[in-house]
Amino acid sequence: MALPTILIVDDEKNTREGLRAALEGTYELFMARDAEEAFRLMEVEQFDIVLTDLRMAGKSGLSVIDRALTLPNRPVCIMMTAYGNVETAVEAMRRGAYDFLTKPINLEKLELVIQRALKSRKVEEENKVLHQRLDQKFNLAGIIGNSGALTRVVEQVRQVAQSKATVLLLGETGTGKELFAQMIHQNSQRSGGAFVPVHCAALPANLLESELFGYEKGAFTGATERRIGRFESADGGTLFLDEIGEIDATTQVKLLRFLETRAVERLGSSKSIPLDVRLVCATNKNLEEMVAKGTFREDLFYRLSVVQITLPPLRARPEDVPLLLHHYLQFFAEENHLAAPRLKPGAEQLLAAYAWPGNIRELRNLCENLVVMRHGMEIDEYDLDRRFHESQVSVGAAAVPSPKSPLSREENEKRLLRQALIEARGNRTKAAELMGISRRTLHRKLVQWPDLDV
Repeated sequence: MALPTILIVDDEKNTREGLRAALEGTYELFMARDAEEAFRLMEVEQFDIVLTDLRMAGKSGLSVIDRALTLPNRPVCIMMTAYGNVETAVEAMRRGAYDFLTKPINLEKLELVIQRALKSRKVEEENKVLHQRLDQKFNLAGIIGNSGALTRVVEQVRQVAQSKATVLLLGETGTGKELFAQMIHQNSQRSGGAFVPVHCAALPANLLESELFGYEKGAFTGATERRIGRFESADGGTLFLDEIGEIDATTQVKLLRFLETRAVERLGSSKSIPLDVRLVCATNKNLEEMVAKGTFREDLFYRLSVVQITLPPLRARPEDVPLLLHHYLQFFAEENHLAAPRLKPGAEQLLAAYAWPGNIRELRNLCENLVVMRHGMEIDEYDLDRRFHESQVSVGAAAVPSPKSPLSREENEKRLLRQALIEARGNRTKAAELMGISRRTLHRKLVQWPDLDV
């Protein structure tokens, strides 16, 4: 494993050699006698730490810090000086120094500062990678699907993301409301801030209020210390309130107050805390009906629905189903270190015609099940659960005739035969036994109705 690299910049040879003796073996060390030599080394080497003296012949250590912090992979800078004073420390920190040490250097303290600096750099790099992954994951160009219904929603999200407007996401359970909320955040100017989700239905009313707005010590029994609420945690970023239709009347009033004043008060305090928070809410309920019934405030509804975006259910975008199936089969196969199974045409057609009442969440769960519980590399329609055969929809239209509809004798026989093949998971001998016919008769029926064959 490569050792952390440190560039030591000091015009005193004794200091350089003393630091070399103390740090050698634990770190990979580079020495520079002045700022100019440090600049040349920075052009050809990458450093984790730059440890520089302040006062040197020629350019000062502050110029070394300035140059180091312009590098693509910025090192952590630590200042050393025999002229330790508050003004110098403030200026070094203002320039971006991580810490400040006075000479003669206490080697134990130096080691502690270097270790903290390396941890700080590691966290910074991990955050950078995380942001890159988030940008990729929630990039609007990476949306899976090309249906007209989805394209319209993506364009609305793209347009609203750059604004400061409050957004209300509407749609059935499982349509991806939190995913789209994250996309709004990640494609906005607030992407460097926090995205804070709150699932309102998961918390009792009294806990939801304190969770959102925080509380002071002693605000209620059990409040043993101050608690920062989710609103404050989202300052500079986005607060996502899922299932907004579940909040009680008291929380509705406080939420309306925030939207009017852009400030909150912790429970047990009268101090107003101004915040810069973008609010995105979501619900699968009809808020207008709730307003008419008096269970949701009309003024809050209008405040929340500055921009309304309705997410289409999966049954309204059946042409996207095959794309989603292939994506999630590949995703779960990679997650479980398996090869991705292939859907045979019959299975893909059946799934594309399914109503998907659980929407994308249901589709994801199916794909994970097919990857983990599969019996081979190919999945046909007889490997699928009975519900996919019993409930079908045509593209954008109504369901197939219900069992109460009159069927011809041939249609009824085909239905029974299909059901037997499903029960037998495509095994012809077993299907013939279930039907009470010979395997030869079954074969003749399959020749007559090839669309039923496996």
